[in-house]
Amino acid sequence: MKFIVKSISPATYIPILYFASGVPYVIINTVSVIFYKKLGIDNAQITFWTSFLYLPWVIKMFWGPIVDVYSTKRMWIIYTQFAMSACLGLVAFSVQLPNFFFISLAALTIGAFVSATYDIATDGFYLLALTTEEQAFFVGIRSLFYRLAVIFGSGILVVLAGQLEAKLNNIPLSWTLAIGFAAVILAVIWVCDRLTLPLPESDKPRQPTQTSQIPFFKIISSYFQQPKILAILAFILLYRFGEAMLLKVASLFLLDPIEKGGLGLTTSDVGLVYGTFGVISLICGGILGGVVIAKYGLKKCLLPMALALNLPNVFYVYMAYTKPALNLVYCLVSVEQFGYGFGFTAFSVYLMYISQGEYKTSHFAISTGIMALGMMLPGIMSGYLQNLLGYPLFFIMICVLAIPGIISLLFIPLPAETNHQTS
Repeated sequence: MKFIVKSISPATYIPILYFASGVPYVIINTVSVIFYKKLGIDNAQITFWTSFLYLPWVIKMFWGPIVDVYSTKRMWIIYTQFAMSACLGLVAFSVQLPNFFFISLAALTIGAFVSATYDIATDGFYLLALTTEEQAFFVGIRSLFYRLAVIFGSGILVVLAGQLEAKLNNIPLSWTLAIGFAAVILAVIWVCDRLTLPLPESDKPRQPTQTSQIPFFKIISSYFQQPKILAILAFILLYRFGEAMLLKVASLFLLDPIEKGGLGLTTSDVGLVYGTFGVISLICGGILGGVVIAKYGLKKCLLPMALALNLPNVFYVYMAYTKPALNLVYCLVSVEQFGYGFGFTAFSVYLMYISQGEYKTSHFAISTGIMALGMMLPGIMSGYLQNLLGYPLFFIMICVLAIPGIISLLFIPLPAETNHQTS
C-alpha cells in the first residue's frame, strides 16, 4: 500500500529531512561526549571511542553507489529513519544498565553508519525530487534546518537533561529521558515521511548489473592525480588539527570541576554556553564568511579566515588559567565559535574549488571523507593528551598546532583569480 503525495511542496519535507539528518549526527559526535562525562567515563576513554564514531562519514563514499543502485532513495530514507530511531532508543535504554558504556557505544556505532547512509540517500533524493531552480532556492533552507537540529541536539536536549538532573537527582534516568525524547521525535518524523514523502519519477532502482559500470578506481585515481595533491591532503588534514582536538575536549573542560582544572559548569550551563549560544555564533560566523568570500574571493580570504579560526583558541588558555565568571565564559566561547564558523567557510569553499571535472561530485565526497578523517585522528588522541598535560598546557598546545595548517596555505594550488564565489 502506497502513501505518496506526488504534488506535495518541497517546503513541507525538505526542512524535516535535513532536521532529521542533523539530530543523529550531533547526538553521536557531540552530545555523546557530554553524557558519557556525566555518567563518569574518563576523558581519555570518551575522546578515544567517540572519535571513532566519525569513521562512517570518512568511508561513506565507498557504499554510496549501493544506495544509488539498490531500491529508491525514498525507501533508503524511510528505512534509515526507522533504524536511527531504534538506535537512539537502545542508547536511552542502555544508560540504565550496569555495562551501559559498551552497549551504548555499540548502538552509537551502528547509528553512525545508519546516519551516514541516511545522508547519502537524502542528498540523492534532494537532487532527484527538486528541479534545478528549486535546488538553488532550498539550499539555504536545508542548511538552516540542519543547523537548527544542531541547536536542538547540543543545546535544547542538553539543557533538558540538565534540568532533569536537577529535578530528579538521577543522572542516568535524566539522560534516558532526554535521548529517548530525541528517539521519539525521529520516530514521529519516520511516520510522517512514510505517509507523505513523494516518490519522484526519476527515483527508481537501477539494475544491479550497473554496479560493474561504476569506475571506482578511475574516480579515486583522478582525485589523487591532481597537481600538488600532497599539499592539498596536508591542508585538509592540518587546517583544523588543533580545532579538532578542541571540539572533543571543550565540553569536558566546561563540565570538569574546578579542582580538576575545569570550569565546573552544570549540564544546563554547557547546553546554553556551547550548544546554544556557541552554535548560534558559529552559524553567524559561517553566514558572514560566505558573504565575505562572495565579495573578495577565496584567494584573498584563506589566510585571514585561517587566523580567525585558530586565534580565538587562546581564549581557552585564558579560561583554564583564570576560571572566569559564567557571563564572560558565554562571551569567550561565543567569539571562539564565531571565528570557527567564519574560518570554516573558507575551508568548505576550497573543497568545492578542488572538486572539478567529470567526477566533481565524487571528488567532493572524497574530500569530505578526508576532512572527517582529519577530525577523527586528532580527537582520538585529545583526551590522552589532556590528561597528560592538564587543561592549560593542552590548550596552549592546541594554539601551537594551528601553525602547520596555516603554513600549508603556502603550498596549495589557489584560484588564478579572485572570482571563485559562494552563494
